[in-house]
Amino acid sequence: MSIRTTLATLAFAFPLCAHAGHALERQTIAPDDGWAAQPTAALPAGTTGGAAADEAHVFTVSDRNALVAALNFPDPTPKIVRIEGMIDANVDASGQPLTCADYARPDPQTGELYSLDAFLAAYDPATWGRTNPSGPQERARAASAAAQQARVRIRVPANTTIIGAGHGDGLRGAWLDIRPSSTTGNQPMNVIVRNLLLVDSADCFPQWSPTDGADGNWNALYDAISVRNATHVWIDHNAMLDVATRDENAPTYFGRLYQRHDGLVDVTNESDFVTVSWNLMANHDKAMLIGSSDGATVDRGKLRVTLHHNLFHDLGQRVPRVRYGQVHVFNNQYTLTESGAGTYAYSLGAGIESQLFAQNNHFLVPTAVTPDLFVERFNGTALHEEGTMRNGVSRHARVDVVAAYNAANAVPLGSDVGWTPTLYRRVDPTVVVPIVVILGAGPFK
Repeated sequence: MSIRTTLATLAFAFPLCAHAGHALERQTIAPDDGWAAQPTAALPAGTTGGAAADEAHVFTVSDRNALVAALNFPDPTPKIVRIEGMIDANVDASGQPLTCADYARPDPQTGELYSLDAFLAAYDPATWGRTNPSGPQERARAASAAAQQARVRIRVPANTTIIGAGHGDGLRGAWLDIRPSSTTGNQPMNVIVRNLLLVDSADCFPQWSPTDGADGNWNALYDAISVRNATHVWIDHNAMLDVATRDENAPTYFGRLYQRHDGLVDVTNESDFVTVSWNLMANHDKAMLIGSSDGATVDRGKLRVTLHHNLFHDLGQRVPRVRYGQVHVFNNQYTLTESGAGTYAYSLGAGIESQLFAQNNHFLVPTAVTPDLFVERFNGTALHEEGTMRNGVSRHARVDVVAAYNAANAVPLGSDVGWTPTLYRRVDPTVVVPIVVILGAGPFK
């Protein structure tokens, strides 16, 4: 199935405009449209992206080299970057396609070239044991991963709007990294990402972590979008999904899925004031991680994120998983097919000191996916949930998700998360969420 066919099937999409007009590319976030609208001394109007760009800093690009040149990281001059067509990030300096084999590099110490077969033979738990890989093939894997990262990581500077020029325009295999040069604290990056199709952000060289869980796991590096050490980011009306690299087509090694994907949108490392709205996210396992680790106590008082009117289709987990932050999740449509339900873990993850406030979300799921499964606790103590409906819009469809979770689990969740959201434009009645979100989420809707 083609990308366009998949997108149309999942989102019931129809293009409402052919090209991004002048007004759209200079649009800023509306007042009260979630945490990204928060005024600060540095950004009194909230998130404005590249709206102030002069004509010399408005670019239309259709290949990776032109995109990187237009962004010109870390130059903070306001800029608007329009993407035409599908830009492939896995290309060489002359624009020729690169496969995973093209990125293979030797061990810097011994010169031994990376190969997956050699890696699997070297670190099979049956012979290597349950300790982290080390030695020539692990060093070669890391060098190979660095070679791919140098091509697929696209760094986004402050005061930038990136927007699709037309319906179906976007990036394939790319990692949009919204992060300042500093790796401590946070800075007002002021970035808008809109109307893009972001597909197949896949890692050719996942890391084998034998102590991750009872049986170990393969862990990939790249997100479609990562927000790190940044404030004021608006991610709106995009589509993010796996097509050519879907998990069901991936092999299994050491008894575990060879996972080539990380998150779709991860918000970590003291980031703050982020709104994720009207996006389609589909065919993926780990969707959104907010907060990178339990030990990252510097995130306290930050990680304020709003998720609203997104269409979450066949996502396995982290929709979102939250640590520390005040996160408002409202008016989202969660859908699962029978095949998606086979790998479903949970949607709302309550992590350490999380303050997750969920309102008026709708779930359309197979019968076996009961409301207690919508939530998972990861050292969190509370989750506020109200207005949830499941498989319908009548009064019989109303469910108390926290009560269902508590009835099925020994350690209960409380409902007092210590805050009540005020920064939002509206909360729609749950009965309208399925039609409003399915018709409205995704690029140019």
